[in-house]
Amino acid sequence: MTFLTTTPARMAFALSGSLCCSAAFAQDTPELDFYGSLRTQVESVHPDRADSYTGLRDAYSRVGISGKYPINANLALVGQVELPVDVANARLRDPYDQDENIRIASVGVKGTLGALTYGQQWMPYYNAVAAPVDMFSTYYSGYATYTVFRVAKTLAYSTPTYNGLSFGAGYAPSSGNRRSTSRIDDRRWQAVATYVRGDTRLAAGVDDRGDAGYGKNRIYGVTLSHQADALYLAVKYEAFETGNRQPGSFSTDGNRAINLYGHYALGKSTIKLMLAKVDNYGDEIIHLGIDYALSRDARLFAELYREAETAALTTRRGGLADVDGGVRGGRALAVGLRYDF
Repeated sequence: MTFLTTTPARMAFALSGSLCCSAAFAQDTPELDFYGSLRTQVESVHPDRADSYTGLRDAYSRVGISGKYPINANLALVGQVELPVDVANARLRDPYDQDENIRIASVGVKGTLGALTYGQQWMPYYNAVAAPVDMFSTYYSGYATYTVFRVAKTLAYSTPTYNGLSFGAGYAPSSGNRRSTSRIDDRRWQAVATYVRGDTRLAAGVDDRGDAGYGKNRIYGVTLSHQADALYLAVKYEAFETGNRQPGSFSTDGNRAINLYGHYALGKSTIKLMLAKVDNYGDEIIHLGIDYALSRDARLFAELYREAETAALTTRRGGLADVDGGVRGGRALAVGLRYDF
């Protein structure tokens, strides 16, 4: 399998193997967690300027293993490998970026001074700024942001939390950044700060995407969220600062993304709503959904996604390679099942 040829994957698998072997000889068993999430949906998609279609699509299924091995009382080795599973097509690949056959492959150390990890992993900016409004269950979750989720060969550091305040940073070379969904042939660095007080969380960050031919190519973002019993509310604001003055492109200087998200838990059901305005990437977006818990590990979900410009919708059941800007938006209705283990 091709993912075994990547350095982070080999390191992570080696660490997982060493953790398993250590368990046979050590009195204290290392912490190992095998997990997975299977998510499949039936959808009816109606692009504004293309033929409608109905079919089965994966909604980011994955399987993985994470491990933790104590070096001493204050420091531990950590590692994680996570593979995407395109359930609808019975393939080991991401349903959006279909060239990606590994989601996470990282190794590192974690202790009283924070966590330092290397490999393909969730990026600090996404975790701090974008994740608080990325809580839907279908394939159409997560598009209303300018940042990238995971990048190969990333070195990331996060501090412990002191009086509610924490910091994080990450760096990826051009060879890692061009393998992300951004496909940018330049280095990338990020820095974030997060403050939590009670049930309120405030985060801010910068995602520097490198030169990319524009001289400056940065995303600035801030998110405020609050949990009030069964009600959760969040607002996100992002803005591009680039040397790109070409109007109508993804990274045009001054492009903004504004998200208003909320969900309410009512018995076994969770009702979700997001209203967003993302310049040149979806434009006006409405996302409405409901999750229904069948058990602790299984849930049904149904969602309606509507965008005014092209971002998530494709002309057929494909992914990133099938995005067509001429579609000019449309709507999708999806019903599916999610099972976590």
